[in-house]
Amino acid sequence: MPDDGPHRGAITPELPDGRHDRPSLVAFVTDAKTEEALHDGLIDALPEELDIRRGGIRVAIAALQKQATPKVLVVDISGEEQPLSALAELSNVVEPDVCVLVIGEIESLDFYREVTRGLGAADYLPKPLARDKVARHFGAFVRGQTPIVEAVQGGRTISVTGVRGGVGATTLSVNLGWNFGVWLRRHTVLLDPDIHLGAAAFLLNLQPGPGLRMALEAPERIDALLAERAAQPAADRLHVLAGEEKLGVEAAHAPGAAAHLMDALRRRYNFIIADVPFAPVPLYRDLLDLVDHRVLVMEPTLAAVRDTVRLLALPKGPGQEQRATVVLNRLGLPGGLTRRQVEDALKMKVDVVIPDLPRQVGNAATLGEPAMTTSSGFRGGVLEVARQVASVRMLDSAPGALDRATGTGKRRWGLGWFRRKG
Repeated sequence: MPDDGPHRGAITPELPDGRHDRPSLVAFVTDAKTEEALHDGLIDALPEELDIRRGGIRVAIAALQKQATPKVLVVDISGEEQPLSALAELSNVVEPDVCVLVIGEIESLDFYREVTRGLGAADYLPKPLARDKVARHFGAFVRGQTPIVEAVQGGRTISVTGVRGGVGATTLSVNLGWNFGVWLRRHTVLLDPDIHLGAAAFLLNLQPGPGLRMALEAPERIDALLAERAAQPAADRLHVLAGEEKLGVEAAHAPGAAAHLMDALRRRYNFIIADVPFAPVPLYRDLLDLVDHRVLVMEPTLAAVRDTVRLLALPKGPGQEQRATVVLNRLGLPGGLTRRQVEDALKMKVDVVIPDLPRQVGNAATLGEPAMTTSSGFRGGVLEVARQVASVRMLDSAPGALDRATGTGKRRWGLGWFRRKG
């Protein structure tokens, strides 16, 4: 099961703090990338300017000995040899009701439990951070709210949409699915809802069947088992749910089909990658609203810039806390715009850049294999997209990692140096 369940649910407000001399949030981080992810992930959570300072937990301890404790404190423990001892020292200089959010480099479930259950910090996230991960896991605390655990967990759903035809959205979808399903061995399904001209199955050398069309026409019959049987296996943990109907066959999508299908897929797969074109089709619009995160793929042309701006203006779906991730594909395209020209026109930075690799990507498509398996340039872009959209909280590490990371084999369950809110 995906490990982001505790932050997928609804949230309930807490009683406001009666004091007015405490800042809402102060953050201490050790590097520019973390600062950028924290700023972009929390910018919508607070009305005032975010107070993000450069420095680790030792800088935070020194500063908070001389100033009022904020309501929310974000501390970076990267590079600290004794992070648990440092957090204990921090607890002696802050008020006990502070909401502490911790950032670090240790990817261990044991360490996460030590920090949250043992010390009472509200949450812990390992680096590298992405703005969507920050918004999903820290945003509710910063707003003064507490996430509620949902009774049912489900897979992470991501849509990939080309801002116009031919920009490489299907290629990115296929490779993103390959990364999660084959390289990371997470149960993954690649959904191509275009049952007439979709190319996801084609790029993996698969022959799609009629299962997707039948499921969309009779959504009341959809369950996790039917959804799995309708999909074609591309690898042990990567399935492709697609169709290839005759062009004269009309797609009779029943109302609510997208919701039924996504619900069934969530119960069976850890990741659902949907290659969703933007067109005036109710099914496509429903899918864009239902996913957890949208990815927009563009190329360095003026037409693509225009369409990207328009698609970014679409209202976010109910489960989407952040704007879409923008991928600039084919940078270096002959006659194309530079990255700076694209970002000046968009009035924002693009999130991921993939260079123009026509020979490598073209050869992979001809052979029916993912481009990331043979092209390091393309692979780097896919891995960065995966990092930004996965939003997985923790990865289990090898036994003993906690002891090596913290320099202690002792467990500190239940000490609760910080008083957890909620």
